[in-house]
Amino acid sequence: MEEVRPIHLVIVTGLSGAGKTQATRCLEDLGFFCVDNLPPKLIPKITELCQQSGERVRRVALVIDVRGGLFFDALSEELNNFQQQGIRYEILFLEASDEVLVRRYKESRRQHPLGEEVSVLEAIRAERERLRELRGKASIILDTTGMSVRDLKENLARLFGKPEKDSLSVTLLSFGYKYGIPMDADLVFDVRFLPNPNYVDDLKNLTGLDPAVVEYIFSDDVTKRFMRRFYGLLRFLLPCYVTEGKSHLVVAIGCTGGQHRSVAVAERLAHLLKRSCQVNLHHRDIPRAGAVKLA
Repeated sequence: MEEVRPIHLVIVTGLSGAGKTQATRCLEDLGFFCVDNLPPKLIPKITELCQQSGERVRRVALVIDVRGGLFFDALSEELNNFQQQGIRYEILFLEASDEVLVRRYKESRRQHPLGEEVSVLEAIRAERERLRELRGKASIILDTTGMSVRDLKENLARLFGKPEKDSLSVTLLSFGYKYGIPMDADLVFDVRFLPNPNYVDDLKNLTGLDPAVVEYIFSDDVTKRFMRRFYGLLRFLLPCYVTEGKSHLVVAIGCTGGQHRSVAVAERLAHLLKRSCQVNLHHRDIPRAGAVKLA
């Protein structure tokens, strides 16, 4: 008798207004059976029903958040039971900045689940504190602050679409230290020691996507030696993460403003790594720079 594959269970949670509804729609499109606002005590029943379905329902996404009120507090206990029973699950945690969440609530004109007697901002901060422990247990954290719906779809498709055995997807994320280190980074590399185009008048207003900037950075011997060692390190590390069971790795590469050096290095690294793994590129802070594109 053929063995039934284990259920791929994803707990979708996070801050209200961070995009859980859109995420659920995306996961449905990717073939997940989704249940929204499920009381945690019902998780075992849902998983039991899915197991009984044979091969028909193998991918399950359960949206559980503070809308559940008092029922939500039982989530930690149920997750502990899963660990004791050896049931594997992932937690997808969605968040965004306070400013963006407040704006989204004003645009939607909806009341925050915790906002009956306090302001939206106070409710968001209370929810963030209430979810602090759960966030610490998350397998994947997506910050949707600067994401469009399309960006969210692409990220979820990369994370959950058509998984392959022993596969690892890598996100190369360029950023500027002046705007903060990305919270979802697994590895962070500082490239502020490389030649800085910001001090060259003809290059200052361009980005690491422009050939002139790329040539300036990579014509330096230090850059060349660094890239050989950086690429070699990642080639060594990636199989180790696969062995450990990790399916997604976020490598953040930072320079001062996230406009020149980090962008160029991320682009070059993506070109090298795409031969051996699935690579996704995201330049977080280029929009902040107000840079111009070379004609």
